[in-house]
Amino acid sequence: MAAPASPHHTPFGRIVTAMVTPFTADGGLDLDGARALAEHLVEAGNDALVLNGTTGEAPTTTDEEKVALVRAIREAVGDRALIIAGVGTNDTRHTIAQAVAAEKAGAHALLAVTPYYSKPPQEGVYQHFTAIADATRLPVMLYDIPGRTCTPIEPETLIRLAEHDRIVAVKDAKGDLGASSRVMANTDLAYYSGEDMLNLPLLSVGAVGVVSVASHLVSPDLRAMFDAYAAGEVGKARDIHRSLLPVYTGVFRTQGVITTKAALRGLGLPAGPVRLPLVDLTPQQLDVLRRDLAAGGIEL
Repeated sequence: MAAPASPHHTPFGRIVTAMVTPFTADGGLDLDGARALAEHLVEAGNDALVLNGTTGEAPTTTDEEKVALVRAIREAVGDRALIIAGVGTNDTRHTIAQAVAAEKAGAHALLAVTPYYSKPPQEGVYQHFTAIADATRLPVMLYDIPGRTCTPIEPETLIRLAEHDRIVAVKDAKGDLGASSRVMANTDLAYYSGEDMLNLPLLSVGAVGVVSVASHLVSPDLRAMFDAYAAGEVGKARDIHRSLLPVYTGVFRTQGVITTKAALRGLGLPAGPVRLPLVDLTPQQLDVLRRDLAAGGIEL
């Protein structure tokens, strides 16, 4: 029996990678490496790339570096993949400035995270996202990750925000399938899983795609899982999901960009080091990562 077709649109395709930002050995921005990595990810089957997100080490890159990265990747991949620029900060005016700069640099869309640290009330969250959506002509994906921000976007707030023409999607890392189901049932927001372990569970309740970190390594597998589910081959989709569990475990034993950059270096792909306050894996941690990935079919 075929799985029910999702009623929701897919504004950014199905497979989206939250891309790391390659750095040079001395910690500088490696635009050539970034272009090469973006090309690799597009060839691996990504429909879109998120730049300047948490996995892109946005807290440690300057506004100028963010603009340079968007411009370089847009030039490298053209319209073969959508470029979603992360612009979220806990300062609405700064976020708007980044959004305007990203639009000028060639981004196709924006990703905006809930303001962090200051713990705004839901009315502040609503006004923050509305102001961002009003500031450019680009579609906006909201990023709901209360484990990092300490503030969820409550279902009632998401339902209100869905009324804005340019707020079209949610990257969901809330880990609350009930809350997400309620929003999907009451809006046309396109849900993208922002937590790799929950990719298939979220798909089963109506998500249309993923914004993944592990997809640096397993984009074709994620595509196969989505295709199987859409074809009604739910058992096959489940088997692919289970086969990827060791990869998810390895990538998220510590901060995902740390392990992902280590894996990319092991595969001979551009990555470079991380910037403080993040630190690269120890030799012992790298051995554990190698074992995890090998269990998922990836040899470093």
